[in-house]
Amino acid sequence: MTETITSRPVRTGTPEAPPALGGLGLFTVLLGAALPLVDFFIVNVALPTIGADLSASEAVLELVVAGYGVAYAVLLVLGGRLGDLFGRRRLFLGGMAAFGLTSLACGLAPDAWSLVAARVAQGASAAAMLPQVLATIQATTTGPRRARAMSLYGATAGLSMVAGQILGGVLVAADIAGTGWRSVFLVNVPVVLVGLFLAARAVPETRSARPEPVDVPGTFLLAASILTLLVPLTEGRAAGWPLWTWVSLAVFPFAAAAFYAVERRADRAGRTPLVPPSLFAIVSLRRGLLLIVPFSIGFSGFMFVIAVALQQGAGLGPVAAGLALAPLAVVFFLFSLAGPRLVARYGTRVVPVGAALQGVGLALMTLAAWRSWPDLGLVELLPGAAVAGAGQALQLPVILRVVLSEVPAVRAGVGGGVMVTTQQASLALGVATLGTLFLSLVPGMGMRDALVTTLLVQLAGVALTGLLSLRLPRTIA
Repeated sequence: MTETITSRPVRTGTPEAPPALGGLGLFTVLLGAALPLVDFFIVNVALPTIGADLSASEAVLELVVAGYGVAYAVLLVLGGRLGDLFGRRRLFLGGMAAFGLTSLACGLAPDAWSLVAARVAQGASAAAMLPQVLATIQATTTGPRRARAMSLYGATAGLSMVAGQILGGVLVAADIAGTGWRSVFLVNVPVVLVGLFLAARAVPETRSARPEPVDVPGTFLLAASILTLLVPLTEGRAAGWPLWTWVSLAVFPFAAAAFYAVERRADRAGRTPLVPPSLFAIVSLRRGLLLIVPFSIGFSGFMFVIAVALQQGAGLGPVAAGLALAPLAVVFFLFSLAGPRLVARYGTRVVPVGAALQGVGLALMTLAAWRSWPDLGLVELLPGAAVAGAGQALQLPVILRVVLSEVPAVRAGVGGGVMVTTQQASLALGVATLGTLFLSLVPGMGMRDALVTTLLVQLAGVALTGLLSLRLPRTIA
């Protein structure tokens, strides 16, 4: 039987029932989900051009990436809580408008430090917008409609990460009206205007039935935990590992322990902390989050490393470097469409199969780098990228569905915030760890051997993902 999806949000007959999310509303919130992820990756192939135009050092260029990612990760859970409190549609609209304005500021930045500041503000805007997407889906859909919406969300997330890098290369090379690298940010402005128009018409307002006030101590300690880990790992190598990086890393475990203690105390007292430890009693959420970490670290690390290797090592331009991953994006999209049917038939067993396929694809790309260097491009990477894309499509959308499958609707904002924070922090950690490893190996080993070594490390991460996926619940609630 074919399910009809209306183009407008409608309310059910009882006043107490939550509004339903129509097809146009779902498209709009998925557009909002795509924008932050596209912008995390869109700058990878633009960094050399930005550096040359703004005379930016390597450390400052890394801040262009890290400033966005860290601000985004730090504020995501808070964004989810504010949506529960003040209304998710209101926060979605406000976050999207701010994202458009900060994108404009990025595109008009007169110097490197202005760009870094605008990127931090852009990350904060994304953190206000994105948690409302999952919370709105959780609050306004049920049954097969929710399963379909979550599958589309997962497909959108994965495709956005690859498409961002491809789009970045195309826009830089196109040099639209002489804007050069600035177009990778300015392109967001018309998209945001369309999104705001659609959201005002099609996204229903929801909020938590029992909203809790903002957890100030928890927010501060979560921010301290993320900052003390990600900032030194991202900036340490380029800065020469000064004393502050080691002090920061030493502070991290204490900040994390303090955060957990404060949250547990609030949870036991009957309040709703920023990240309730009791939420992790949900097996599907806990095991799904454990999978998101190695998957996202490997994904973002690979995207950053391959962009640098293809441009600085293989001598490709931004378009060729971006399009080298086009097979991965196309196959990911096609397999994402088949994913819900495969899950309905085989359950979460498709996830370890996806991990195996991703491992095979990554091994093929590693072999291509070893044998073909420096003649590495679309043709050489095509077989491995296609197989890896199929494997990733069988993992990411399913894992995201698993994480939120049993989270109560009243905690939709909190659950969505925890999930996207874990994903975003892991994406930033991937650039910081695998990116730092690769760039540290290049001077001594050369670009080819550094690339091969880094890909082999990522392959170990894929193996870990596959093993962890065996512990997922067999079916998705």
